[in-house]
Amino acid sequence: MSAQARILVVDDEAPIRRFLRVALAAEGYGVIEAGTAREGLAMAAREAPALVVLDLGLPDADGLSVLRDLRGWSQVPVLILSVRADEGDKVEALDAGAQDYVVKPFGVKEFLARVRGLLRDRATEVTPAVLAIGALRIDAVDHSATLEGHPLHLTRREFELLWMLASHRGRLVTQEMILKAIWGPAHVDDSQYLRVYIRQLRQKLGDDATNPRFIVTEPGIGYRFLEVTES
Repeated sequence: MSAQARILVVDDEAPIRRFLRVALAAEGYGVIEAGTAREGLAMAAREAPALVVLDLGLPDADGLSVLRDLRGWSQVPVLILSVRADEGDKVEALDAGAQDYVVKPFGVKEFLARVRGLLRDRATEVTPAVLAIGALRIDAVDHSATLEGHPLHLTRREFELLWMLASHRGRLVTQEMILKAIWGPAHVDDSQYLRVYIRQLRQKLGDDATNPRFIVTEPGIGYRFLEVTES
């Protein structure tokens, strides 16, 4: 995705829009803005942005209704910004079609990392066969992975889990998405089963859940593979 990608910011708070406009413009993105749900949907249809940054607390409609309307005709990536930090609100937004969720107040570096991840995922129609993330190298062709040049001895499921997380690095991947993709629709409620595999994968990566180098847990929702790691 080109750094000239246009991003639509839908938020009723002018200071937030101004802050995001400055931060995004500094990275080379074009920014268009809307302060209401109605204006946001109209601009999304007219301007065809590469990404929508959507606040849930809009004056004329709830942001979730905007998201649902948008999903009726567009698959543009949507990054939710909201003061709502409750796990249920996050899950509801993700289930409604959002790709990521950031709680206000937030750090600009984290926000920009989320933006880059969503734009990269949209731009990359075919995931490369080899991923190199810091000292970690993952090869999808022969189902192998090395860390600092040393092979990781992974089971088939562990490799599939690592590949799914790493190929979506920087993005939140929900438990349901992982379970459905790797174990099938019949296992979408087996979150405890997934936690066991995450723990095993962390052990083999030498990762610490309390100070993660690779895999971050989003409690009750899913996991995020860090975009930048230390070697």
